[in-house]
Amino acid sequence: MELFGTIKQIFPSTTFSVELENGHTILAHIAGRLRRHHIRILPGDRVDVEMSPYDLTKGRIVYRYRAGEARRSQ
Repeated sequence: MELFGTIKQIFPSTTFSVELENGHTILAHIAGRLRRHHIRILPGDRVDVEMSPYDLTKGRIVYRYRAGEARRSQ
């Protein structure tokens, strides 16, 4: 499942604390595509996070929104 959130904190080894729009906070890492294209993620960035229904405490950041960009349609 894919959710919308905001980066709150950066940890070592490209792990991030992401606050989801429903108020929960999870740990997320960067997807390989973002890593390959050197997409820089900073606190306050809005992101899409992919999560597994089996572990709702971890996720993978799959998209970073640019400033002023509207959310992608699903």
